[in-house]
Amino acid sequence: MSDTDIAYSAAETGPETEGLTPGQIMRQRAFGHTGFLIGAGLIVVLALIAIAAPLIAPHDPYVQSLSQRMLPPVWNEGGTWDHIFGTDQNGRDYLSRLIYGTRISITIGIGAASIGLLIGVTLGVLAGYFGGWVDHAISFVLTAQLALPSLLLAMALVFIIGPSIWVVIGIIGVLHWTYYLVVTRAATQRIKNLDFVAAAASAGASPRQVIWHEILPNLVSQIIVIFTFELGIAILAESSLSFLGVGIQPPTPSWGLMIAEGKQAIFYRPWLVVLPGICLFLLVIGANLMGDGMRDITSPEGRN
Repeated sequence: MSDTDIAYSAAETGPETEGLTPGQIMRQRAFGHTGFLIGAGLIVVLALIAIAAPLIAPHDPYVQSLSQRMLPPVWNEGGTWDHIFGTDQNGRDYLSRLIYGTRISITIGIGAASIGLLIGVTLGVLAGYFGGWVDHAISFVLTAQLALPSLLLAMALVFIIGPSIWVVIGIIGVLHWTYYLVVTRAATQRIKNLDFVAAAASAGASPRQVIWHEILPNLVSQIIVIFTFELGIAILAESSLSFLGVGIQPPTPSWGLMIAEGKQAIFYRPWLVVLPGICLFLLVIGANLMGDGMRDITSPEGRN
């Protein structure tokens, strides 16, 4: 029995959970957690939109038509159903660019959060398990990273290397791993002193085997929770870089870039800023609600 199973067995004593496995308890909590359901629903819907973008986008997001520049959305005077959300300053269909922008944001968010996961979890587990000089060295790296202004550093690195989707993913991921490290280090320090880890070491398991088969499986729930939060942070970081002109470059449809392109006409055509802002808000709030729900669902006390 893992540490997570022991915690659930000790915490869940009510009649409504009697006889249920930890997995069944988590499913029961998930379907009863409003915030998690809303967040997961938003993420699933936006993910499906990103996957099906070529099928549902009414126009090519890159095709320009100067004769149809700055058309208003359909609910404003002069709007047409051919361009439901209007067009931008280059005559490109705004709805199509918003749909394809979902792909950019989700791709960068997942990619950057995954890179941060790989770096942070690796360093956190090594620091927590081995301690001593390994812990001191990794703690020094952590302190140095926390002392750096991440947005300014990201801007400088993108400017030096050159902006592209993969460069933005790599830089955001390399600069956002500290939360993974802090949480996994503390959890590893606690888990390594438990009986089942000592039993595995006594049976002749190497440190690598203990880490892979005993410690990491008990960190999965914490890692998933952190991943959902870092997903939102990475998406906001990409939007900030694109808004400042050093992230995704035109004509690629990025929500941050679309906000930057529309800010000059915000008083006359506010939808150019409001629509991508709403999309960005929905994606980030969905990731945060899902992460907050995952934290409650996987905690032994089952917070609501």
